[in-house]
This record gives sequence, C-alpha cells and structure tokens, in this order.
Amino acid sequence: MTTPMLKTDWNTTPTAHVEAAGTRFAYRRLGPDTGVPVVLLNHWGANLDNFDPRIVEGLAADRPVYTLDYRGIGTSGGEAPLTIAAMADDMIAAIRALGLEAIDLIGFSLGGFVAQQILVAAPDLVRRAILAGTGPAGGTGIDRVGAVSRPLILKGLLTFRDPKTYLFFTSSASGRHAAKAFLARLKERRTDRDKAVSLKVFQRQLKAIEAWGRQTAQPLETVRQRVLVANGHHDIMVPSENSADLARRIPGAELVLYPDAGHGGIFQYHDAFLTKARTFLTA
Repeated sequence: MTTPMLKTDWNTTPTAHVEAAGTRFAYRRLGPDTGVPVVLLNHWGANLDNFDPRIVEGLAADRPVYTLDYRGIGTSGGEAPLTIAAMADDMIAAIRALGLEAIDLIGFSLGGFVAQQILVAAPDLVRRAILAGTGPAGGTGIDRVGAVSRPLILKGLLTFRDPKTYLFFTSSASGRHAAKAFLARLKERRTDRDKAVSLKVFQRQLKAIEAWGRQTAQPLETVRQRVLVANGHHDIMVPSENSADLARRIPGAELVLYPDAGHGGIFQYHDAFLTKARTFLTA
C-alpha cells in the first residue's frame, strides 16, 4: 500500500493505491489522523474527480476522509463488476486493507446501493451511514435508470453541457445555477486528475444498477446502525420515493429531502448537507 501525505486541500491531495481482493484500488485520503474515518462511495460512471470538493474538505476538517474508486474505475485495476454485491465485497476488502476497523460510510446513488450491501454483509465495519440519492434493492424505477438517463445524456451532448446538468439538477433557475456551480467545483483540480471512465465501464455499471432494481428486497429491518437518508424532492434518476421507502424500512432512520432539487440535492445544498452530515456523524 502506498500512503499519501496528509493534505487539507482536496484538489491537491495525491492519489494512492491499496492492494485488496486481488487488485489495486485507487483512493485519496484527506484530513487528520484522529477521528472516526469516513469513507465516500460515488455514483455511476464516477471517478475520484467526481467527489464534491466542498463536501470532502468539510468532512475532513476534524476526521480522516477516504474516497475510493471501484474496481475498473480510474486507476483501479481489474474489470468493473456486474453486481452491487461484488462492488461491496471489493470495497469491504479495500477498507480493511487500509487498516480501517470501524468507519462512517457515505454512499451517493450507486454508492448508496453499495453502502446498503455493506451494511448487510459487514455490519461490524460501519458505525453510521448516510445514504444519498439512492434506493433499496427492487426500488421503484431503479431498473429504468438507463432508459431515463440516455435521452438526457444525449441532450447534454447536443447542448454541449455535462449531462449531470440535466440528470442531477432541476430545470429551475436555482437548479441550473447549482448545476453550473457544482460542475465548476469538479474542474478545480488541475493536476493528477483521475483516468477517465470508459463507455464499457459505464455499460457494465449500468447492468449492475438495473440488476439491483430487479433484485428482491434486502432485510433492511435488521440494520442497527444510525442512518441518515438524503435526496432532492425531485430525483428523476432514482425516484425520491425510494428515499422515503429507505427511511421507513431502516429502523430509526432520518430523512432529509431538499426542495427544488433533484438527484444531486446534496450538491445543490452542499453547505446545508455538510452541516447536517457533520452533526449526524458526531451526535
């Protein structure tokens, strides 16, 4: 395992690698040595450069933060898995290879699927969890993520805009403003950017997502960790009703839905989300 120097600026934090589960996983680490580590898992087609710098830096003010690339993403080795369970097994192995025995876990979108699987498969590893822009196995509309996304990806190409403009944010003035600001934050890093995600990887991850949408429900009623569920009120990728369903099914879970916000609600309201997340993780 190569260990990066401690940094306080997400956009200059070096990429490192850890050997686990027969491959080499890329990660970045930010923050101090003390505090419960928080691990961030990202969305469909995302590499290390798709984590919101303001959220990562805010979390790292008083605790170590680790962001991970899935197998086959960025400079992680191997081929992207076709199931959420396989992604979760990889992340569990990578987390343990990093020497982390108890973590807080934040999963966004696809990362939220993986985080749920980790809660079921390795409950001893997680202290608290935040599930954002996500839904349960077999949740409403999750098997249609590709069908919903393809026209908006094409719209992005035709309008010379990042498709996340349409996929993550509402079409209101505030939604468009938030999209522009979020995408600008993702471009702040100028050097040592992660390797771009290939079309093949997008397609393999989509198969895993759609399979999750057709999967039988998991025993979420057995989850004993404290869980915060967050989303926008108008998520078209993973319909917001899935967030409400998660909060109902996980004992004691708390639900936050941001107004006039879509799939990327935690990015549109990144200051409010960061305040809520830090309070939740330290209470």
